[in-house]
Amino acid sequence: MVQLIVGNKGKGKTKLLLDRVNKEVKTTLGNICYLDKSTKHMFELNNRVRLINVSDFMIEDTDQFLGFVAGIISQDHDLEQMYFDSFLSISHIDDKDISGAIAKLQKYSDAFHVDFYLSVSMDEKDVPEDLRNLIDIKL
Repeated sequence: MVQLIVGNKGKGKTKLLLDRVNKEVKTTLGNICYLDKSTKHMFELNNRVRLINVSDFMIEDTDQFLGFVAGIISQDHDLEQMYFDSFLSISHIDDKDISGAIAKLQKYSDAFHVDFYLSVSMDEKDVPEDLRNLIDIKL
């Protein structure tokens, strides 16, 4: 499953994402991973959540990012959920066409039973029509 939290910058998407991950960690039996562009939110996350600062790994484009995600999945067979804060930034999607990356994440989800929750800095009307059914929260 892939779910999107959409809204323009400064609308509170990160807070909602952090609240969700901290709530889910109480009931999820498997592992949870939180990808961000910094370690700024380290102390806001439950210590059972693995925080990965994507900026540390010199990722330069969307394909490298998706390969990075696949690598994380391949190394953790107990991984159940992944949270992506600042998805457009960490995945290097500059043109706002998120359809290809989302389709790949959906394939990962189906194949490896990992749920993805993405914070996406764009207005609901700018989300491609075929992805609007994935919007969980719009701000």
